[in-house]
Amino acid sequence: MARTILANANLIAGDCAPRRATVVVEGEVIAAVLDAPPSPQAGDHFHDLAGRTVMPGMILCHFHATYRELGAIPGPFGLDAPPALHAMRAAAHYRLALDCGFTGVIGAGSPYNIDAAMKQAIAEGTLAGPRIVASSHNIGTTGYSTDLSFPSYWQIGARGGVARCDGPEEFRRTVRQEIKDGAEIIKLYLTGGHGSRLSAQQWEMSRDELDMAFRTATERGVKVRAHATSRDAILHAIELGIHIVDHGDGFDEACIEAAVARGTFVAPSLLFPRETMRHGAGSPYAEAMREDYERVVSILPRANAAGVRLILGDDHGARNVPHGNYAAELELYVKDVGIPPLDVIRWATCNGAAAMGLGEQSGTIAPGKFADLLVVDGDPLEDIAVLRERDRLLLIMKGGLAHKNMLGEGA
Repeated sequence: MARTILANANLIAGDCAPRRATVVVEGEVIAAVLDAPPSPQAGDHFHDLAGRTVMPGMILCHFHATYRELGAIPGPFGLDAPPALHAMRAAAHYRLALDCGFTGVIGAGSPYNIDAAMKQAIAEGTLAGPRIVASSHNIGTTGYSTDLSFPSYWQIGARGGVARCDGPEEFRRTVRQEIKDGAEIIKLYLTGGHGSRLSAQQWEMSRDELDMAFRTATERGVKVRAHATSRDAILHAIELGIHIVDHGDGFDEACIEAAVARGTFVAPSLLFPRETMRHGAGSPYAEAMREDYERVVSILPRANAAGVRLILGDDHGARNVPHGNYAAELELYVKDVGIPPLDVIRWATCNGAAAMGLGEQSGTIAPGKFADLLVVDGDPLEDIAVLRERDRLLLIMKGGLAHKNMLGEGA
């Protein structure tokens, strides 16, 4: 079998200090990581990287595939365009994620079971895109955040992007239906806050409803994530065993302790509030985010140092946060929050793979792991912003196949 040899690389493996090394890819996996290039074999594709960086493919763990100018376009979410158009948008955004060096994605809510359909399309070769953990609709209750994009007198019956449930039995039925339709992670709107129209302190479902959703998903082997912004809601969700806390604006020392103890993943998603404050400075909507944003900026270094499993992903596709600018989030955490760049890269690789359930197969560069790799013309540890420059991503490899290759055919 022909090998791809990436020689003399600045190796950022994801789980150890950077070093000079050679990575050998055979089939869909990494065959070896060596101190020096191996003896050549017939059919090898040899690339002398001369110090360019090799790192694992990155992973977006909060991804809304169909979002497009959300907040600027009127109409109920998911019913603002035909289902086929939403699917076309999702296909383009998944392709774009891979073009930007993200070889894995975890959905955070989409209409029409689109995540599951996109995953199937990628598996059969119809679509180029990353590995996907498919999300459910956004699940919430009547009269709260997910249900406020239209007034009751419109009498809308179609779900669009929102699944409304009231009472434990409706939550049980809805979660089961989402799983039947291909959801691998259930998205719940537990509180307001973080850009929603209601307060972070407002619980949007009862504890009985929340507990039923968790129990039903767990019985069927499916994970749960939740839009949770108040301290008490975060702690309750962690106690239940939530897989991903989205936003976590009320995070404090108690939340850090609980998240570390349970191995909970946390997606801070600070790019959306930062860009909202920049573009809407002085507006009540933007200014309402400032206190929470500053609180999270303050606590994130402590959460990182304590070992909270922090991950990347944001509300790309919302107003002022376009799809394609995914790596801006890494730059924010390094330059605005002060997290060391190697740690942020680990959030994007090791932690992301673990959140996908692929920690044994991906997220680091080691023999036997999937060859989900990037070659970067530059050193992200010196300037994390290089990951935003798509023309400097010279090779994007997923499962040993080059999605993009600007290195040439090799010797």
